Amino acid sequence: MEFTSVPGVGEKTAEALAELDDAEGALRRGDVATLARADGLTEGRAAAIARGAIRRRHDDPGGWLATDRAREVYEDALSLLQERAVTDYGEKRLRTLYPSATRSRVEEVREWAAGAVEREPTPAVFDALAGVEQASEPRGVRVRERALATADAERYAAVKDAFPELSVEVVEDARDLAELARSYATVVAVDEEFAGVDVDGDVRVITDPERRLETVVPERLLAYFAENRAELLAALSVHEAADLEPACDPAALRDALSRLDDDGTVRGDDELRRLADAIRERNVTIEGTDFLSLVEQGARVDSLLSRELADEYDEAIRRARDRLADTLGLADGEAEFAERVFAGEPSFPVEHNEEPLNRLRTELKTARDRRAASLKSALAEDLAALREPADELIADALELDVELAVARFAREFDCVVPELDGEGGGFAVEGGRSPLLDVPFAGVEPVDYAVDGVTLLSGVNSGGKTSTLDLVALIVTLAHMGLPVPADAARMGRVSELHYYAKSQGTLDAGAFESTLREFGDLVTGAAGRLVLVDELESITEPGASAKIIAGILEALDEQGATAVFVSHLARQIREAAAVDVAVDGIEAVGLEDGELVVNRSPRTDHLARSTPELIVEKLAREADGAADGATTDGGDGDPTDAGFYEGLLEKF
Repeated sequence: MEFTSVPGVGEKTAEALAELDDAEGALRRGDVATLARADGLTEGRAAAIARGAIRRRHDDPGGWLATDRAREVYEDALSLLQERAVTDYGEKRLRTLYPSATRSRVEEVREWAAGAVEREPTPAVFDALAGVEQASEPRGVRVRERALATADAERYAAVKDAFPELSVEVVEDARDLAELARSYATVVAVDEEFAGVDVDGDVRVITDPERRLETVVPERLLAYFAENRAELLAALSVHEAADLEPACDPAALRDALSRLDDDGTVRGDDELRRLADAIRERNVTIEGTDFLSLVEQGARVDSLLSRELADEYDEAIRRARDRLADTLGLADGEAEFAERVFAGEPSFPVEHNEEPLNRLRTELKTARDRRAASLKSALAEDLAALREPADELIADALELDVELAVARFAREFDCVVPELDGEGGGFAVEGGRSPLLDVPFAGVEPVDYAVDGVTLLSGVNSGGKTSTLDLVALIVTLAHMGLPVPADAARMGRVSELHYYAKSQGTLDAGAFESTLREFGDLVTGAAGRLVLVDELESITEPGASAKIIAGILEALDEQGATAVFVSHLARQIREAAAVDVAVDGIEAVGLEDGELVVNRSPRTDHLARSTPELIVEKLAREADGAADGATTDGGDGDPTDAGFYEGLLEKF
C-alpha cells in the first residue's frame, strides 16, 4: 500500500508508518493504538489516519459533519460509547466510527453493530478485560553467547538488520570461522559455502535464518511471551468468560507459559540448574587437620612431606578433589578437571593449578549456554506455532471490548436500529430520548418528532426546543455512523451533510454579521440532501431584519430540496415574510404550575406555540378576572380595571 494515498498522510508520516510491523493491517483494522506507536503520531492523529484509510477504502469524501456544533454532537456521542469501553484500545478504536453519507461504509458498520448488540455484557467479562492490553514487541533483547557469520558484505547488512539481538561478524574462510567459534558458545554461518566445514566448537550452517527464528534467536520469541504473559492469560480469561472460541489451544498456551520465566529463560531443567550452580563462586575448604597439627609442632615441612606425611598428604588431596567435585556438582566428564587442579609435587601451603580451573569454568559456561540455547530452541519451537494465534487471541479480546461498548450503549439507552433509506434529510423519531441531557436517562421525557422540508420550531423558553434539535442531531449522527439510536423507532433519508448552528451569543457586529450571511450563502448552494438545524438565528441582528433574513434562507433551502428545522421566537413574522409556505411546529406549554412550565415535549405539527410571556399574561388575566368577580367598591385587590388591562394585552398575542 502507498501510505501517502491515505487522506492526511504525507511523506514524513508515511515513513513513520513504514517502520511499524504490519502497518497495512493496522490501517485495514482501524487499529488506532498500533498506529499511534509510529514516531510523531498522537492518538488523535492516529485515529484521523485510520478514518482516512477507511474513507479511502469506501471512496468516502468525508465532510459529513459540516459545522462546529455538528462536530460537538459527534464528540458527545463518541464519549458515550468510549465511557463504556474497558480497555484503552477500545476507547481508541471507537474513534474510527464516524458518520458518513457513503452507503457502503454505513452498511458495513450496521452489519458489524448488529452482531455487537447481541453480545452479553457481564461482570466476569469486564473483570477479565481489565487485564488485557495490546501485546508489546520486546525491545532491548541482547544475546552475547551466539553470533552470526557471513563472508558476504551485502548479506552482512541484511542479516545485521534482521537480527539486532545478535553479533554479526564477517569471516573469510573456515579458519576465521574456527577462531570465531572459540569466542562464542554457538556460531551460525549463513553462507552455503560453509556447509560441511569441520571446525571445533558449536558451528551450524543455516542459510535461511530469517525463516528459522526459533533456532537462530529463540530469545526473541520467548521474550514476546514472557513480556505478554499477563495479557495472554487475561485474554484467555476473556474468551472463557464470554464463551468465545480462542484462536489457540488454551491448555497448550498455559503449559508453554508455565515453562517460561519472566526474564525469558526456561524453567524446571535440572541439568541447566546444576551447570548454573557450578559456575557460581563457591568457597571450598580443604581439610588437613593432622597435617597442619604436625607443622604446628615444628616439624620441617620438606621432611614431613617426603616421609612421615606422604600418605596423609595424598589423602588430603583426594578429599580436596572429591570436595571440589561434590561442591560444584561436577559430572563424570567434568571431574577430571578436579584431578588436574590439585596435581604436581607435594607442597605447603597446598597450591592449585589455575589453568585447569579456568578451563573448567569455560567448559561449564559453554555447557550452560548450549544447554540453555537447546532448551530455548525446543520451547521456541512449541511457541512458534502459537505466535500468530497469540496476537489474534489478544486482538479478539480487545475487539470484543469495542463490541461490548456498543452493546452496553444500546442497552442502557434503549436503542433501536433506525431505518435509513432514500435520499434527503427528512426524519421521523418516535419515543426519542436524549442521553445528553443533564438528568438521569430514566427521567428523560420521550419525544416524537417528524420533519420533511423546511420547518420553523416555536415554543416557550426552556420548553425543550434546543434539546429537541440536539436529539435530532444525535439520532441522525448515530444513524449515519451505522449505530443504534436512542428511540422506540426512527426513520430517515440518507443525509449528505449535517449543518447544525448553535444559538449565537448576542448580536453580531457588522463584520461578523456579514461573515455569517456568507456562510449561509454557501449553505444554500447545492443543499439537496443536507439536514440543516439552526437555533435562534434571529439573535444575530435586529428582530425585524432577522425575520426577513431567515425567511429568505428558508426559501432558498426549500428550492434546493433540503430539510431544515429553524428554532425561532419569530415564527409568525418569518412565515409572513416568506414567499413559500413554511411549516410551523410548536412545543406546547400546557400552562404554569407553581411558577413552573408544564410542557408537552413532543412538537405539535402545524402549531404556533404560545410564548412564555403569553402564558404569564393569560395567568394574570385569569387571576384578575376571578378577583373581579368578588370585587368591592373600595378599589381593593379586585379592581376590575386590572382584568381589562391583562385581557387587552392577551388579545395582542
